[in-house]
Amino acid sequence: MGDTLEFSDIYQEVKGSWNDGRLRFSKQTVVYKSSKTGKVDSIPAAELNLAQWRRVCLGHGIKLGTNSGHVYKYDGFRDTDLEKISEFFKANYKVELTEKDMCVKGWNWGTAKFSGPLLAFEINDNAAFEVPLSNVSQCATGKNEVTLEFHQNDDAEVSLMEVRFYVPPSQSDERQDPVEAFAENVLSKADVIQATGDAVCVFKELQCLTPRGRYDIRIYPTFLHLHGKTFDYKIPYTTVLRLFLLPHKDQRQMFFVISLDPPIKQGQTRYHFLILLFSKEEELSLTLNMSEEDVERRFEGKLSKNMSGSLYEMVSRVMKSLVNRKITVPGNFQGHSGAQCITCSYKASSGLLYPLERGFIYVHKPPVHLRFEEISCVNFARGTTTTRSFDFEIETKQGNQFTFSSIEREEYGKLFDFVNAKKLNIKNRGFKEGMKGKIDEYSDSDEDQHDAYLERMKAEGKIREEGDDDDSGGESDESFNPGEEDDDIAEEYDSNATASDSDSEDGDGSDDSVKEKKVKKVKVVKEKKERKPRKEKKKKQKDTGGPKRPMSAYMLWLNASRERIKSENPGISITEISKKAGEMWRQISKEDKEEWDIKAAEAKKQYEIAKQEFKESGGGASSSPKKESKKSGGKKEEKKRKSTAGDKDKDRSTNNDSFKSKEFIETSEDSSDSDHKSKSKKKKKKKEESEEEEEAASTPASSEEDSD
Repeated sequence: MGDTLEFSDIYQEVKGSWNDGRLRFSKQTVVYKSSKTGKVDSIPAAELNLAQWRRVCLGHGIKLGTNSGHVYKYDGFRDTDLEKISEFFKANYKVELTEKDMCVKGWNWGTAKFSGPLLAFEINDNAAFEVPLSNVSQCATGKNEVTLEFHQNDDAEVSLMEVRFYVPPSQSDERQDPVEAFAENVLSKADVIQATGDAVCVFKELQCLTPRGRYDIRIYPTFLHLHGKTFDYKIPYTTVLRLFLLPHKDQRQMFFVISLDPPIKQGQTRYHFLILLFSKEEELSLTLNMSEEDVERRFEGKLSKNMSGSLYEMVSRVMKSLVNRKITVPGNFQGHSGAQCITCSYKASSGLLYPLERGFIYVHKPPVHLRFEEISCVNFARGTTTTRSFDFEIETKQGNQFTFSSIEREEYGKLFDFVNAKKLNIKNRGFKEGMKGKIDEYSDSDEDQHDAYLERMKAEGKIREEGDDDDSGGESDESFNPGEEDDDIAEEYDSNATASDSDSEDGDGSDDSVKEKKVKKVKVVKEKKERKPRKEKKKKQKDTGGPKRPMSAYMLWLNASRERIKSENPGISITEISKKAGEMWRQISKEDKEEWDIKAAEAKKQYEIAKQEFKESGGGASSSPKKESKKSGGKKEEKKRKSTAGDKDKDRSTNNDSFKSKEFIETSEDSSDSDHKSKSKKKKKKKEESEEEEEAASTPASSEEDSD
């Protein structure tokens, strides 16, 4: 047999709810770690004085008792586990594992026995049920009964509110009332918070972020009293899970975070964390309300009667000594700015994410603490709002997802290396190790990253700014001034402007790139203005007086069946008739359809014969003489229009030669290019005119005679 025994999926009952975890038996200790909270219970083997194996609701369980009076119960074992656990206890522990039966009779009378922190209700020396006295919040007495009220657990689906015990009057011992004796035994171990005696020390007006406000913190031996103007909270030290001391990013403030389970309540609001904010410069001299002997005996040198130093140091030292838990501080992580945290957003509020040695903690609204052992995987995602940031997603083994967004891109490398060093599962690890292009999204250089949409938007913004600087009409105004294009351009670019004038504006001739952009801008405008109207498509003329096209097999069947469908479906509309006919046609067999296919084929043959006879008799001309004359006349008018347009273009070209600076501020090379373009336009117009003349000549002689 090995040195240790380890069991997973072992449950511990906490105020009506079952929390799973792992239990390990070693030669020196028995250790149980909760999967939900991460809280660790360590029992030295030398302290064990009781070990019982019992049949319980979740299979089998073990009850362990210590010399100090504490009782621990773990459920979820199997039948086969008894033998190996019993052998391990015999070999390594001084106590023997014994089997103990539970009473299942269901009787409501028996004997109440107090053993340490447990109240056991026994029937015939077998326990029927046990009540942990630490769960008792109030104990009230009546004439012959005692009422126990319990602390509630928000995670439990069903909660036990109270239990009443009837205590009969005692005949033998009349010196003490049995009801009072019963109540005293309960109160001696119950978790009833009573501010008896003076506080050990008081911290005045501390700034608290969660719950928000200024609070006085009064330190008592067993609990912490948070006193505010509106609310008071009493926090037992047994509910404190962890303590955190975290430096703010500005290096001038400190966060002191207290993790609580169960949380403190304010109405329906639950606070799982108590967050205090301190200034590093604030000093305090503290005197404990205890004698020096009591301080030495109670705290064993951890505290002294008189202390002085920073306020956050005093609070953290006192809390650490009373709660008896270590204070967690940030580890070796250092961000891009040198701070030990990362600025990010969670649920629409900005805060700080601290990578710790065993988890992450987010401060502050709402606070989140995630341990590495409960994290399933992490993911680095591109930011949704801008390319300058990214999102850090954490998914837990329970299926919950936490997204910390708006993290600066410069923090990516540091955070990735930290996560990788902690051996967490990275969902998109491939782009870091294999694909260089993906990691460039979060690299420090902007040169490698190219965003086409962003570049296009920047270019449009520059052009828009240049247009605003010149106080011009711009492209959007031109649609409201048709026919005045030349005047707008003359206002925008002075006809007397020279290269020296443009250079004098900037002083160093750096305006050349701006000139090129202006030239491009005006060219686009001119192209829009000179766009020719589209040629209308010639409509296909229908033959008038020709034979009617034949019907299909379906239409022949529909005409023959329409009256029958109407009679079978009275009151049916025309659209419903067509729908009904379509359904009936699909259901007709191929043999029945052949009859109508033959009729449709005969009708088509007759149509072809009639069409041929119609053409031979002179019918089927493409257009009537009147229409043709209109066409030829229209062509002549179109020629006239084009000739006048050509003359206007010639006049405009001469104006452009005399006022070149209206359109472009350009060099002599650009002007030669414009001359070349005007010549090519003239050639194109001549070619179009010659093509139109050829078309006119190619029309039939008969149509020309008719038009004359």
